[in-house]
Amino acid sequence: MTFKILTLMMVGLVLGIFVGVLPGLGGPNGVAILLPLTFTMDPTSAIVMLSCIYWGALFGGAITSILFNIPGEAWSVATTFDGYPMAQQGRAAEALTAAFTSSFIGSLVAVLMITFLAPGIASFALRFGPPEFFAVYMLTFCSFVGLGREDKHKTIISMTLGLLLAGVGMDTVSGQLRMTFGSSELLRGINFLVAVIGLFGISEILLTMEERLALRGHAARISLKVVWSVWKDLPRYWATLLRSSAIGCWLGITPGGAIAASFMGYNLAKRFSKDKDSFGTGRIEGVFAPETAAHASGTAALLPMLPLGIPGSGTAAILLGGLMVWGLNPGPLLFVEHKDFVWGLIASMYLGNVVGLVLVLSTVPLFAAVLRVPFAAIAPMIVVSCAVGAFAIQNAMFDIWLMLGFGVVGYVFKKIGIPLAPFTLALVLGNRAEDAFRLSMIGAEGDMRVFWSNGLVGSITTLALVLLFWPVIAGSFARLRRSPAGGAAG
Repeated sequence: MTFKILTLMMVGLVLGIFVGVLPGLGGPNGVAILLPLTFTMDPTSAIVMLSCIYWGALFGGAITSILFNIPGEAWSVATTFDGYPMAQQGRAAEALTAAFTSSFIGSLVAVLMITFLAPGIASFALRFGPPEFFAVYMLTFCSFVGLGREDKHKTIISMTLGLLLAGVGMDTVSGQLRMTFGSSELLRGINFLVAVIGLFGISEILLTMEERLALRGHAARISLKVVWSVWKDLPRYWATLLRSSAIGCWLGITPGGAIAASFMGYNLAKRFSKDKDSFGTGRIEGVFAPETAAHASGTAALLPMLPLGIPGSGTAAILLGGLMVWGLNPGPLLFVEHKDFVWGLIASMYLGNVVGLVLVLSTVPLFAAVLRVPFAAIAPMIVVSCAVGAFAIQNAMFDIWLMLGFGVVGYVFKKIGIPLAPFTLALVLGNRAEDAFRLSMIGAEGDMRVFWSNGLVGSITTLALVLLFWPVIAGSFARLRRSPAGGAAG
C-alpha cells in the first residue's frame, strides 16, 4: 500500500462523494463517466480509484436523501423515509452519522465475505470448461429474469437488445462479419465502455434537464459529540445491522441489487420492530437498515465478478469492462496469474472503507454546498467529460456519436421503465456466453446433452432453468397452498 495508492484512494472517494451528491448521477454513472481518467494508470491503481469512486458515491447518496429529501441514488430512496424527518427535527447530524456508520458496517461485512469466499470460488471454478462457463452465464441471465424486481417482459427486452448489440462486428469463432451494414467503424464491434457512458451519463443529464431539479435543504455539521452518541447506541441495533448486512450480501451476489436490498432491509426492520408506527417519523433504525443493506449489496456484487467474471450489478459490470481494458480477464485464473493485483484490491477495500468513513464525516457541509451550484453550470462539464472519455477509448469520432445515440436510448429506456442493468450485463457478457456455447457445441458435435454431461454443469443448468421459471413455480406453490385453505373454509 504505497503513498500513490492512498492518494488515488482519497481522490476516488472525493470524486465519488461528489458524484453521489449530484441527484440522479449515481455510482454506475459516475464510474462510467470517470473511467477514462484511469486509462493511463496501471491496473491496480485504476481499479482502486474506480472502486473508491463507487464507495464514495454510495456514501454521498445519503447526504442528499437526508438533507434535501432528494435521493442521490435510487437505493437512497428508503433512507429518505426516516432520514429527512430527522433532519426536519434538527437531527440531521445524527441521521448522517447513522447513515455513514451503517454504510461502513455493511461494506465491511461484504469485504470480509469476499476475503474468505473468493479464493475458494476461484479454485473451484478452475474445473470449468466451455459448457460450465456457458451454464454460469445462463444462470446469470436467467436469475436477472426470474429474480429481478422489474417486469419480466421488460427485462427480457433489455437483455435481448444487449445480446443483439454484443454480436455486432467480427465473429470470434468463424471470423464472419455480422451486422456491420458496410460500415468500417463497426468492424471492431460496439465498445462496451462507450455504450455505458452514453446509457448512464448522457441519459441522466437529459432526465435531469427535463425535471429541472430545484434544491432546498437543511444545514448539517457533524461534531464528535454527535458521532459518539450514535456509536454508543449501535449495540442496541445489532440485530438490524446483522440482518441488513445478510440481506445486502445475498442480493449483491444474486442480481437483486442495492435498491431491492435497501427496501427489504427497511421493511424487515419495520416488521420486526416493537414500535412499527414510529417508522417514517424520524427513527434512527430506519436509517441504519437501508444504508447497511445497500452498501453490503454494492460491495458484495464484486464477489462473483473477481473469481467467475460475472458482475453482480451494473457498476460491477463497468468495473469488469475496465479490467478487460487493462488486459486482465476476471475469472478463476485471475487468482493464479495476478495474485498481487487481487489481494491489493481486497486490501484497498478495507482501507478505502475506513478512509471513506472519516472523509464523509468531516466534509458534509462542503458537499452539501455543491447542491447550491446551478445544474446549468455542472451539466456541460459532465457532457464534455463524457465526450472526452468516449473519444479517448479508441480515438474515434464515431464513438462520440455512438455515445450520444446510447444516451438517447438510455433516456427512452428510463422513461418507459425498461431496466438498464440487464442490457449492460448482456452487452458485456454476450460475446463470452456465445463463445462458450459455440465451443461447447463444437466439442459435443451439436449435442445439447453436453449441458447435463456431469453433475456440476447439469446442476448449474437445471438451477438456471428453475430461476428462469421461478415466478411461475412460486405462483403455482402459492395457489396450491391457498386451495386447501379455501377448501377447509368451505
